[in-house]
Amino acid sequence: MGEDIRLAAVVALAQGMAAAHGSREAWRAAAAGACRALGGSFAALSVWERELGRLRVLVNVGDRAAGEEEFPENEAYPVHQFPEITEFLHERWAGGGEPNAWVETAEGPAAGGRPGYVHQRVAALRRRGRGSCVVAPIVLNGRAWGELYVARPAGAPVFGREDADFATVLAAVVAAGIAQAERLEEARRLAFTDALTGLANRRAVDARLDEAVDRHKRDGVVVSLVVCDLNGLKRVNDTRGHAVGDRLLERFGSVLSLCGAMLPGALAARLGGDEFCLLAVGPSADDVVSAADELCRRAGELELGEGVACGVASTADPIGPVRSARRLFRLADAAQYRAKAERARRPVVAGRGGPDDPVVRLADAAPSTQSAERRTFRGRRP
Repeated sequence: MGEDIRLAAVVALAQGMAAAHGSREAWRAAAAGACRALGGSFAALSVWERELGRLRVLVNVGDRAAGEEEFPENEAYPVHQFPEITEFLHERWAGGGEPNAWVETAEGPAAGGRPGYVHQRVAALRRRGRGSCVVAPIVLNGRAWGELYVARPAGAPVFGREDADFATVLAAVVAAGIAQAERLEEARRLAFTDALTGLANRRAVDARLDEAVDRHKRDGVVVSLVVCDLNGLKRVNDTRGHAVGDRLLERFGSVLSLCGAMLPGALAARLGGDEFCLLAVGPSADDVVSAADELCRRAGELELGEGVACGVASTADPIGPVRSARRLFRLADAAQYRAKAERARRPVVAGRGGPDDPVVRLADAAPSTQSAERRTFRGRRP
């Protein structure tokens, strides 16, 4: 392969990883780009899980053999089975430099390859109908991170020393792409996470609720929202200090997360200040009300604070058509406001409360009182 062609392959690999949205896409782009660059038929990217002493496969691309999934959940190999990789996994490259890639073949070690006969690699090549492979260690932030593996089928030209040297270069490009993907992933996480409690934030709720309401309108999926105010936070802040108030918020966040776990896939979030919510997509309205009831009970048992005011709105209850995220938010918020006004120890549920129910007062019109307007304003998108 000419130098210009290899340079173009390196650029294509880097561009593919840079264009990826999320880690999984970056892994796939890395493996696919390396496979094309080296003229392989199959490639895999694996990460070293130090605490478990194993290499776990993140992605398989190309001509996969039986049992090889694109994104496997449980494909992992004990590192001690591969003495040639164990050697580099415990090394550091903080001062620069990269470990060299090497070649294995279905007939044994390739000419100029690493010393020693690696039975596991050879057996795997034969079992999967492959003739040779090149293995390139990946180093990230000066530490061994994992490996890039590219194979060719039986009968194809065997990888040579030149291919191994090129694979070493590709591994360095992959490492840079992984580092960038991890930084972007962390930035996305921070953008949608409340810094104090670790729960989702209002931005995450807005995005998820919009998607959920679209699914409800399209497929009829049940969407439910629990909105709650943590009572007594101001008193705690004023009498015991904001550090204690923050501890109350963190403890309630843990309770909210625990109760949200009762609803598969529910999103637990802090909207800001003393306001929190649970968003459930799929579970029945009764299951959501049960989780909200448990939330009220547990909040009342917290050492700090004065319990929680909790309102629920679900598309499965008689609340009228829900055509927007804003409407569901306003109904849950109004139910919560009623719970707070009545000092209710259990959740108030829109559509289940008789003539004074929030759904009757709100309907599709704007709130008629200043207090209702103030309470429902936070349901509007910023």
